[in-house]
Amino acid sequence: MSNTAISVKGLKKSFKDKEVLKGVDFEVRQGEIFALLGSNGAGKTTTVNILSTQMKPDGGEVSICSFDVQRQSDQVRQSISLTGQFAALDGMLTGRENLMMIAKLRGVSKPAQVVENLLTKFSLTDAANRRADQYSGGMKRRLDIAMSLIGKPEVIFLDEPTTGLDPEARIEVWNTVKELADSGTTILLTTQYLEEAEQLADRIAILHDGKIITTGTLTELKAMFPPVKVEYIEKQPTLEEIFLAIISKKVEM
Repeated sequence: MSNTAISVKGLKKSFKDKEVLKGVDFEVRQGEIFALLGSNGAGKTTTVNILSTQMKPDGGEVSICSFDVQRQSDQVRQSISLTGQFAALDGMLTGRENLMMIAKLRGVSKPAQVVENLLTKFSLTDAANRRADQYSGGMKRRLDIAMSLIGKPEVIFLDEPTTGLDPEARIEVWNTVKELADSGTTILLTTQYLEEAEQLADRIAILHDGKIITTGTLTELKAMFPPVKVEYIEKQPTLEEIFLAIISKKVEM
């Protein structure tokens, strides 16, 4: 079995006369946290929508867990889970009821046990019987990710998972994501927060103007920069500086 969880080759998508994806290529290995980094409107959510079978591409080849996204969409859906920018919770239900509803919809065996395990794992046991609309932003997001884990998907798409969260809640979510990857889940993370990619990603792809302009580890991206000559101390470039420099280089070309 291939250890490539996600393969994207020559992915294209246009809306009316605007070409959003102009031939996107990348691969994600099993158990990897892969960050798709780009400004607003770069095409990150469009890419995730195609990969998660919600939108048809205009061209290119996409496979998830060796299943073709277009021809084997049912198998793809059974292998993946998606958490969008806004928590998909029913605010009228308690945390436990939200989880139980998804467990029953997905037909997992021993749903009550699965739910209790997830409540514990995501530190939501104390709040399990409170309505979800009373949860803080960080708790809603944790519950949302817990719901996306029911049925043990091999690949999870996190589309801007910490948008609108305060710094403390953001760190809570980061810790959760790291734990997921440690347990072997493959994670494709889209973000415009450079610090998020820096904290979480094994590898980072920068999506700009409809194409991936570079892919690598943070160390590899830093190596693209000449060493800084300083008399006293060498200052490492931040991912933000790297991102802006790479984009501006491409604009100049």
